[in-house]
Amino acid sequence: MSPAAPAVSSRELPHPAREEIRLETVLHALSDPMRLRIVRELALGSEELTCSHFDLPVTKSTTTHHFRVLREAGVIRQIYRGTAKMNGLRRDDLDDLFPGLLDALLAAAARQSARLG
Repeated sequence: MSPAAPAVSSRELPHPAREEIRLETVLHALSDPMRLRIVRELALGSEELTCSHFDLPVTKSTTTHHFRVLREAGVIRQIYRGTAKMNGLRRDDLDDLFPGLLDALLAAAARQSARLG
């Protein structure tokens, strides 16, 4: 009889490996204003932020959807710390795969925000 495989925690969230991250998926994830807003805020610091930190003008279920799209695209990493789901930008992965892309998108978003108010 073979030993049972170790149980995977139901609280572990799936993330793409670095080599699985695709440019078109990242661009799609960042094409939504709410998701871009989340990424802009995460890019401001180096610390992880809880989902509840973000004050988005959408329902909780829509907020959850936006975080899932960003995670599944490889833009953010989500992990549980106790009962809190923490979010961090996968800047190293994105910068390695697509040099300059994240900085260019963040700068363009900042210019657009200043222009449109």
